[in-house]
Amino acid sequence: MEDYAKIANNARKKVLEMVHKAGTSHIGSNFSCIDIMAVLFSRINLDKNLKENRDRFILSKGWVAASLYYFLAEKGIIPKNDLDTYCIGNSKYIGLAEPEIRGVEMSGGSMGHGLPFALGSAIASKLSKENLPRQQAGWKTYVLMSDGELNCGTTWESAMLASQHKLNNLIVIIDNNGFQAMGKTKEVIDLEPLAEKWKAFGWNVAKIDGHNYTEIEKALNGDFTANKEKPSVIIAKTTKGKGVSFFENKLEWHYKNVDLENYQKALAELNNNLNK
Repeated sequence: MEDYAKIANNARKKVLEMVHKAGTSHIGSNFSCIDIMAVLFSRINLDKNLKENRDRFILSKGWVAASLYYFLAEKGIIPKNDLDTYCIGNSKYIGLAEPEIRGVEMSGGSMGHGLPFALGSAIASKLSKENLPRQQAGWKTYVLMSDGELNCGTTWESAMLASQHKLNNLIVIIDNNGFQAMGKTKEVIDLEPLAEKWKAFGWNVAKIDGHNYTEIEKALNGDFTANKEKPSVIIAKTTKGKGVSFFENKLEWHYKNVDLENYQKALAELNNNLNK
């Protein structure tokens, strides 16, 4: 197994630096999904050549662009030095994922758009097997969503359509950290029973610990997929701000920038994590 803990910790350290230097926000949201992204980007069929039959990764929660840019750089798709320009001056690397960046499939940030876009990608993959040479045809589409955007009707419209078309090449990952922009998800709109909702819409459902690398890996392998003809959703229970004690489960770190004092304290915790 890859050393996912080290991969994720290195990602958190760099994303922390990027957010701090830029004076921007969303560190809590970034940190909740980095463990998932560490496993996914270690396994996804994606390389610097961006071949036609590459797997597609759709970042619906586009405000964690810093993490996406980091993993694209690790894949050699964008230059690592570009990360130092994140949200500084006239940099094209802004705080929401933008398709101007190589390897970014869609503009992210407006909630409820990622799954409809991913749906189109999954259908295109099916059609490509009929119309393209084998070396260019067929791919999986992964979409990382926030739990808050499950409030959007487009989510459930897309869920019905994906089931109707038996899009078994579509994998939704929900970063279920229990918070959204204005408060706790349960208090804004209670999503439970969430797994049962997806099952009722005709999906395979896996509920996992979104910080347990073994569970993440098994879910991405399809170990919990009961029906091979259905799309799959992975409901990953996560902690907002995971990895730094004073970020965890604090709504304010959706908005606050990381000043120098907090940057140094957070970095010390992350460095200590490697020594545990």
